[in-house]
Order: sequence, then structure tokens, then C-alpha cells
Amino acid sequence: MLDNLLFIIIFALVIILIAAKGVVIIQPYEQALQIRLGQYIGRLNPGFRWVIPFITEVIKVDLRTQVMDVPQQEVITKDNSPTNVDAIVYVRVVDPEKSVFEVSNYKMATVALAQTSLRGIIGDLELDEILYNRELINNRLRDSLDRETDQWGVKVERVEIREVDPVGAVKQAMTEQTAAERERRAAILRADGEKRAAILSAEGKRQSMILEAEGERQSKILRAEGERKSKILEAQGQAQGLRILSLGSRPLDKKAITVLSLDALKQMADGQATKIIFPFELSGLIRQSAKFLGAEEEEFTDETWKEYKLDDSILGKPPSDVEVEDATEFVKTIESTIKEIRTDAVPEVEDPIGSDKPEEDKS
Repeated sequence: MLDNLLFIIIFALVIILIAAKGVVIIQPYEQALQIRLGQYIGRLNPGFRWVIPFITEVIKVDLRTQVMDVPQQEVITKDNSPTNVDAIVYVRVVDPEKSVFEVSNYKMATVALAQTSLRGIIGDLELDEILYNRELINNRLRDSLDRETDQWGVKVERVEIREVDPVGAVKQAMTEQTAAERERRAAILRADGEKRAAILSAEGKRQSMILEAEGERQSKILRAEGERKSKILEAQGQAQGLRILSLGSRPLDKKAITVLSLDALKQMADGQATKIIFPFELSGLIRQSAKFLGAEEEEFTDETWKEYKLDDSILGKPPSDVEVEDATEFVKTIESTIKEIRTDAVPEVEDPIGSDKPEEDKS
């Protein structure tokens, strides 16, 4: 009885172990292929699955996008420049049966194919094209790999050239070439800047001379206008003074004039001058002096001076306060205009280096 019970327990454990051996768990991003006794049975979808143990083989295939690193390799370009190039390939399995039955290891096969294809594409291009046309290399390499891996059930989604590293001698030559090119551009820019600076300086000097000449011309015109008005006013004042003097001297008789003349001689004699010039006839003065001392003289009969009245009318119309203020304002306006012309004679010149083109002549 105990032997039978022990046999049953052992048999049950064996059955459980055999059943557990056939349990397969498939992840959501996987597809499984079951092969029984060397014959392909079909796919197994994600989830809990059970297959006949010991005689069924389950091969899981990852359907996610996988990243493959293409090792760095030295490639000779079209212009015979040794260059180290590596890349990254993004692939995804679209047909699990082909990826398992058509190629032994699709990952290794894809990387080896990428190496050979990359070597062929780089060999058809010059070094400068490789450095500046990476997108073209990526597209050509992707199309080439995708066309070849389609029979393996693998889709090449993207290819990226990660690094292009010329060898030491080529890199040194490129560095010297770049330095020479930058020096050439700097020399051109420096010469262009000096040319623009000279042009702007000459233009500024020309405008300065023009404005200075214009200011000098306006200054002379205004100064001449002021001098003209000053002379006119001075002449008018002298004319009015002469009128007043002529009208005031009419009532004086010849005796009074003689006394005034003698008094003028006395003042002239008091000076330290060695020469005395008399602005009138000396004999006439002596004759008048003699008559003053007792000689007979015809009485002064000209009384036409009485017809004139010594009132304010002979002085002329005095200037009013408004006229004085207008004259003052006119003088100030002239002075301020001259200052503005002298201030604006030298125009400001902008920095020529900050601009792409020199300013056009606006004068």
C-alpha cells in the first residue's frame, strides 16, 4: 500500500515537471516560433503558452527597434585621404520567420554588411564631400542596407555616421588649410574695412568743408548786414546832430563865435603838441578879434533863425522800446545762427566696421 502511494506521488511529480517544461511566457514585444521534430508549426503570440515539451523548440524574436554599432574602420576616400569612419544602424525585425530561417544571425550579418557598404560609399566620395554631406551618406547607406536586409525580414530604419576622423597627417593639412583660409578672409575684411573707413573719412571731410564754407558765407552775409545797419544808424545820428548844431548856432552873433574860437585856441595851446594846425583862416580870426576889441562892425541883421523853433521836432523821432527790443533780438538771432553754423560744420561719422555697406551720400 505504501509502495503504491509512493509510486503515485512520484508519477504525479514527474507529470507536473513535464507539464511545467512545456510552459512558455512570451513578452508583448516578442514573437515566438515553435518547431516540433524539425518542422515549423507556427507563431506563438504574446502571453502564457504551452507546448509539447522535449520535442518542441521555441525561438523568441524581439520585434523592437535595435541599435547596432558599426565598428570604426579606416577607409581610403576618392582623393586618397585615409579616414577613420564609424556608424550606428537602427533595425527592426518585420518578418520573424525570415530573420530566423533565412540568416543564421541577422545582427552580425547586418553589421558586416554595413561595414562593407560604408567602405564602398566613402571610397566614391572625396574628403570634403564626406565632411559636408553626411546626410547624403546616411541616406545612401540606409537604402543599400534596407535593400539587402529585406530578404532577411529586417527593416533598416535609420543610419547615422557618428564620426569622421582623418588620420594625423591629413588632419594637420586640413588645420593649416583652414588657418590660411581664415587668414585670407581676415585680410580681405581688414582691407575692406580700411577702404570703407577712408571713404567715410573723405566724405566726412568733404561735408565738413562744404558746411564750413556755407557757414562762413552766411556769417559774412549776416555780419555785413549788421555793419550796414550800424552805419545807417550812425549816419542818421550824425545827420541829426548836424541839424541840431546848425539850428542852435544861428542865434549866435559873430562876437560870440569869436569868443568860442579864442577859447578853442586856448585849449589847443594847453596841449603838449609841438605843432598846431588851425582848421580855419587865422586872418579872419584876427579881424574878428580886432572888431571885438573896438573896431566898428556891421550889426548882425540876419534874423531868419527866429523862424525856427528849438523844440523836440528837430531831434527826429526817437526809437521806441519795441524797436530797441527788435534790434536786440535781431543781433541775438545773428549770433546764435553763427554759433549753430560753426557747431554743425563738422558732422558725425558712424563707425564703418559695424555696417555691411557705407552710407550713401545724402548731400
